[in-house]
Amino acid sequence: MSAACLRELARSFSRPRALSSNFSLPARPIKPSPALLTPSRPFRRPTGSLSRPRSTAMLKYISPDEVAAIIKSGKVPMKDYCIFDVRDDDWAGGNIKGAHNAPSSQFYVHVNDLVQKTKDVPTVIFHCALSQVRGPKAARLYAEARDQLEGDGLDIPHQVFILRGGFSDFQAKYKDDPELVENWSKEVWGNPQYF
Repeated sequence: MSAACLRELARSFSRPRALSSNFSLPARPIKPSPALLTPSRPFRRPTGSLSRPRSTAMLKYISPDEVAAIIKSGKVPMKDYCIFDVRDDDWAGGNIKGAHNAPSSQFYVHVNDLVQKTKDVPTVIFHCALSQVRGPKAARLYAEARDQLEGDGLDIPHQVFILRGGFSDFQAKYKDDPELVENWSKEVWGNPQYF
């Protein structure tokens, strides 16, 4: 594009459109193509914060002491509470007693099945090794699916928590308590190179 064309283009934008001598209406109205009028995908309900019955943006954290108190309180696992450990290969070496392993690498595929199996459980706790990425992400996905069921009237009120510090903090405090930790391995957790 020549310098003269660029100057003329700049001048045309600096003038009001109605007064521009270069502005003219098309001879016939422009119709959008049918492809633009028809969505290429079927309509899906928005997943923004306004579409959920309640906000899952702020998931709650629960301390290792609170989880230990729930387990020792006599509450029934899979009826009163449920713990999901979303660690993958790092599941080996120990886990919270009664926790269900739902590997994060496959969690998205199985989240609806997990929700269906636990829709009558009022307290659900998620964790990974440190509860910094995998645990919170799985908790958010689960909470959104569960909130959708509750919004449709197919679920009970529930709480979804993330174990603060993950299994790393939990095992550091409770590794010697067989009511709280099982399959604990000194080779894995007693070696500082794994931290």
